Amino acid sequence: MSGQIDLHTDVPHSARMYDYFLGGKDNYEADRDAAEKALQEFPAVRVTARTNREFMRHATRYLAGQGIRQFLDIGTGIPTEPNLHQVAQELAPDSRVVYVDNDPLVFAHARALLVSSPEGRIAYVQADAARPLDILAAPELRETLDLSQPVAVSLMALLHFVPGDVHEIVQTLMEPLAPGSYLAISHVTTDFDDGDSDPDGMARLLQVYIDRGIPVRPRTRAEVERLFDGLELVPPGVEVIHRWRSEGIDHPPGHDKVVSLYGAVGTKI
Repeated sequence: MSGQIDLHTDVPHSARMYDYFLGGKDNYEADRDAAEKALQEFPAVRVTARTNREFMRHATRYLAGQGIRQFLDIGTGIPTEPNLHQVAQELAPDSRVVYVDNDPLVFAHARALLVSSPEGRIAYVQADAARPLDILAAPELRETLDLSQPVAVSLMALLHFVPGDVHEIVQTLMEPLAPGSYLAISHVTTDFDDGDSDPDGMARLLQVYIDRGIPVRPRTRAEVERLFDGLELVPPGVEVIHRWRSEGIDHPPGHDKVVSLYGAVGTKI
């Protein structure tokens, strides 16, 4: 992790905008300007970002409770505690986690992600989610995860930013994994018109990203379900993220106003 890193600070990046929405400080003027414009168009984006972070924690706790001890987190983003490995290792200290991201700023901060429990292990791969074979072939992954044993692949708020055939990307990632592996996804949508959300506002928000050269594509419930082809969805299936297995969980005010993200977990039989 030495040498000169070009952070492209004059161009907004979705991960750094997400960091800004979460109240982080690892962002630059271009990111803040784009994020503030996004907040003007869709003020609840900050609530949505925080809710997505909670869904990651909720899903990770569920997976650890199912006996999963290996995690592949693609689209990691800038370290914001608790990170996935902290959630998993709190329940199972021997958990192994591989983080993957293509943002050079995440790479620059990767040391913050690499503090593991003594029993576990963590690695970081700088790679593009659109090139899943490169991820699977990375030495850091092969040295950390045993693909003959179940692995949970985590794709949180990522696939809507990935150009190309994301269905094929997901299938490629899951194909070599052992039975009993899991896939956890959250994904932006413009489906909702039931009073809980603002689909027009979400469309305006997505246009902010597109206008700044960040490709983004929302998907319907059916399209998100298709990403789990060949897997068995964990009940309740594809659901708004704050309602996924949320019995007994109290959400702070604002969660039910506008959270235009689907979430789901599926297992490979």
